[in-house]
Amino acid sequence: MSSVVATMSISLDGIGSGHHQTEERPFGDVPEGALHRWMFETPDENRAEIDAIVAAGAFIMGRNMFGPVRGEWDRDWRGWWGPNPPYHRPVFVLTHHARDPLVMEGGTTFHFVTDGIHAALDRAKDAAGDLPVHIAGGPTTTNAYLAAGLVDELALQISPSILGDGLRLFDGVGPLRLEQIAGRAASLVTHVRYRVLPADGAATVP
Repeated sequence: MSSVVATMSISLDGIGSGHHQTEERPFGDVPEGALHRWMFETPDENRAEIDAIVAAGAFIMGRNMFGPVRGEWDRDWRGWWGPNPPYHRPVFVLTHHARDPLVMEGGTTFHFVTDGIHAALDRAKDAAGDLPVHIAGGPTTTNAYLAAGLVDELALQISPSILGDGLRLFDGVGPLRLEQIAGRAASLVTHVRYRVLPADGAATVP
């Protein structure tokens, strides 16, 4: 059975995205590049982690991560990534508004799921086979899966910045027990990976 890995780039104060998202500002009020300089400015240094992020058999993301369109799908929005998104696997987008699957170049198909996080995860696991399912974000979606106890591992890319305000990882999640299983410092980021343990006691972060 495939494992479930939540992966996210965050600031030192836990912010994974900003408020007031627009088409021109995918991360809202968060300054451009604040969370992802490591990915675009030093890709060779972080190649193993970048490859791991896209090595899933299927992905799940929230609607805001897919795009800035709110309400009914009243425009042909096809994601932030151009005609050939980096996923190359099925991607299940959580939304309240139905839409036909969107087939892109390179093997990526966006499926729009209207019946909740459990249904999306069931479909993603079926699609992933023996490969992991990645919860790709944003923070609200990741927090929902963490709060529901549906995440096996948490992979964080922590940038050396304090953003002060925005959407935070762990907001509303409650206590978690985490076992650190990997960590590596690079020039623009620290990569940390945790196993999420059964919630049978107080939160402990090694």
